[in-house]
Amino acid sequence: MNKIYLMKHTIIAILMSILLVNVQGQGLKVGLKGGANISGLSGLAFKDGFQFGYHAGLFVELMVTEKFGIQPEFLFSETNLRVASAFSSLYTNFLPNITDVKLKYISIPVLLNFKPIKLVTLQAGPQFGILRDNTRSITTNATEAFKKGDLAVVAGVQLNLPIVRLYGRYVAGITNINEIDNSDTWRNAGLQLGAAISF
Repeated sequence: MNKIYLMKHTIIAILMSILLVNVQGQGLKVGLKGGANISGLSGLAFKDGFQFGYHAGLFVELMVTEKFGIQPEFLFSETNLRVASAFSSLYTNFLPNITDVKLKYISIPVLLNFKPIKLVTLQAGPQFGILRDNTRSITTNATEAFKKGDLAVVAGVQLNLPIVRLYGRYVAGITNINEIDNSDTWRNAGLQLGAAISF
């Protein structure tokens, strides 16, 4: 994903959020949310299994009808990964002392909300991610190993309680975020579990 493509879609998501905030009506809600990321990365270079991280940020919910609405979000998100032994055979400039990698993203999901009943919301939509930091470079020549942009698909369910909302989501990455070469495909995947409060 090139920077122009990522910037274009990020601007669209932000403009949608601004437009939604300016909409007046009972269907508009703004809130805070946060929770756990249970994340992994596909590919031979990383260990199978999931590691824990976190996400936290803001959301805007606009219910266009009683059952359908749109929910853009702005999240700070952390993904933790474990390097596999296959990494050294795929990339000869691997630093042996690196076993853990921490990726920090700004994530912008733009979700479609469907409420079959008042207590439950089904959610699905795209998520645009911007890598803002990785704890250490994996390569000795200081080349960044991960692409700056990530596109994913999100699907989940939310429980609407009187004070808080509890949610669970699955995030499936579409973009190959391997910036080193094409010898291995890396895609983010994982679960998000959390709680939200609206105002």
